[in-house]
Amino acid sequence: MDIKHILRDLDNGNISVDEAFTFLKDLPYKKLPNGICLDSHREIRTGHREVIFGQGKSFEQLKTIIEKSGMDKLLITKLDIKTGKRLEKLFDKGVFYPEAKIFIFGEKIPLDPPWQEDGDIIILTAGASDLPVALETYLCAKFFDLNVGLITDVGVAGLHRLLPYLDILRAAKILIVVAGMEGALPSVVAGITGKPILAVPTSVGYGASFNGISALLGMLNSCAGGVSVLNIDNGFGAALMAAKIFNSFKR
Repeated sequence: MDIKHILRDLDNGNISVDEAFTFLKDLPYKKLPNGICLDSHREIRTGHREVIFGQGKSFEQLKTIIEKSGMDKLLITKLDIKTGKRLEKLFDKGVFYPEAKIFIFGEKIPLDPPWQEDGDIIILTAGASDLPVALETYLCAKFFDLNVGLITDVGVAGLHRLLPYLDILRAAKILIVVAGMEGALPSVVAGITGKPILAVPTSVGYGASFNGISALLGMLNSCAGGVSVLNIDNGFGAALMAAKIFNSFKR
């Protein structure tokens, strides 16, 4: 039962003040077994539902979250393949996307290529090796009801591959650029478009890339204006920031 239903029932006389108070006092969060405390009011406060970070959580913890959350839709990120497949087998309404390490309960989002390339939000990858993080970004953006496109493998090793997409990039509202190695692609895109750039460094690269630190530092030191940098491999964070920015345009 959500706050609107409680207030409506109270106004209609279907429940008493004491009953309404009992419902409301339990709404801000749910204390679950196995050390889980679910934030039930996050969507009311911030406009988006609580998303579960799967890494480090046991199968039993995640199973309890899905069963006890009371949410009709739930997103779990950074999930290992074994746990994701077990959850998908257990919950008929759940889908596990191993490429993106994401489990979604209550909604099935098509992920097979070819992906839509145009949209309000465009995700670009420097290389195909950056695709797992880009797919996490894509699924999260879809979960947040964004009109999102995905363009892959257009990095600085062959910038001519980017040029055919310039009209699409210039028509978009926000660009999310996912890159490993030296992390140069966000600077290039920021230099040829006037759009806000959300840069996501990935842990892709050889030894001196230091599991994404080189790309992170390269993006933070971009000489092009309008580049904001997320944490390494944080596709979810980029999608959520894009949702917050885009939805603020509509207010």
